[in-house]
Amino acid sequence: MQIVAMELCCWMCLDWSKKLKPIVVDPGLYLTEESEVYYASQKRELPDAYRLFTGSSSAILSRKFTEFCILGSDNLPRTLLLYLSNSPSSESVYFPTILCNSRKFNGTTINHNMQYSAFNSRSQARRLNSSDFNDMVMSGAAFALPFKAGDPVLDKIDHELLHHNRDEPVPGGWCLGDNETNKCTVWGDVEILRPGSGAKRLEKKFLHLFSNGSYLNDQCQYEKSSSR
Repeated sequence: MQIVAMELCCWMCLDWSKKLKPIVVDPGLYLTEESEVYYASQKRELPDAYRLFTGSSSAILSRKFTEFCILGSDNLPRTLLLYLSNSPSSESVYFPTILCNSRKFNGTTINHNMQYSAFNSRSQARRLNSSDFNDMVMSGAAFALPFKAGDPVLDKIDHELLHHNRDEPVPGGWCLGDNETNKCTVWGDVEILRPGSGAKRLEKKFLHLFSNGSYLNDQCQYEKSSSR
């Protein structure tokens, strides 16, 4: 079964006029210089050929869905890419919108961001640190945030879970080298996947989400409305 894990929000639940109508002037320059966002005086029109969806920027995409976005014959992935090119919200809109407008994939979703979070006594998300490491691992979550600045927890994840050093690829089944510190000096077939303990924890997380079938009721919901 091809599964796309992504937190989704219905298309009429947001004020899209505020989210997508503004046009960012030269987003590349903004990202390079980390300057304030400058908006054009013009506003874009909202599309009427497809419904807009949004969600978390963290997602697990199936290979077939990724290939559909890159290689598929459908025009929506390319059309939406152009539409969002000067948008401040592209990363949270692009994949949810393609997914939920596709008859082939809109029934393959789990409306969940697969993210680990920890909360303080006021039920507010707090920054994660090394003391959260074991709970993060055992949760089976694929993502986690936010992290406390300067805390070694990210280095701990690299070394103990991903088994790689900074600026090096994460070793996988395609790494054939005999160098214990960097097995990826020799590459093999990138199609080879050998699930490790992390994959088993993720599988357990998925099985829990599948257990009662309730995820089927949260796939690409939308509210009908005569006004936009």
